[in-house]
Amino acid sequence: MEEQKENQKENKKASENHNEEKTVTLKESEYLKLKEGADKAGEYWDKILRMQADFENTRKRLEKDKQDFIKFANEGIILELLNTLDDLERTVELSQSGHQDISGFLKGVEMILAHLYEMLKEYGVKPIEAEGKLFDPHFHEALMQAENKDLPEHTIVEELQKGYTLNGRVIRTSKVKVSRKSSAN
Repeated sequence: MEEQKENQKENKKASENHNEEKTVTLKESEYLKLKEGADKAGEYWDKILRMQADFENTRKRLEKDKQDFIKFANEGIILELLNTLDDLERTVELSQSGHQDISGFLKGVEMILAHLYEMLKEYGVKPIEAEGKLFDPHFHEALMQAENKDLPEHTIVEELQKGYTLNGRVIRTSKVKVSRKSSAN
């Protein structure tokens, strides 16, 4: 017990001595080197803080630019679609006004459709060829089968809905009717 009290007294004295600031004697050259090192460390610390702030600002700016790009990336195609929408609205107005030139009306719709196909082509959208081709599950979705002894099995007999690729990547599969051999009774 007495030994513990002695240890506590020694620890207390050691901590009191530890809190006291000691004076150290150095050569002036050593002091100047330490001071120069401390000054350099301070400069480096300031540089690090500025670089971190610059990095954070750049990160925030890039994030904002990315969000703006995503927000307005489709602006060009939307403007093209608005022109097509205007053409379709004029066509509907013309048909509602009782215009009797059916061939002219049809020609106008065909021109709008051709413009729409051209616009999609410019943006990398291409139709998937289906009819007469062999069924490929990467490009086609079989909705129906039809018995046909004249065609090889799994040949596309009819395209029910067109499929499309965007820059070579399938964005919508073709909905198709596929041939099968007649089942033997």
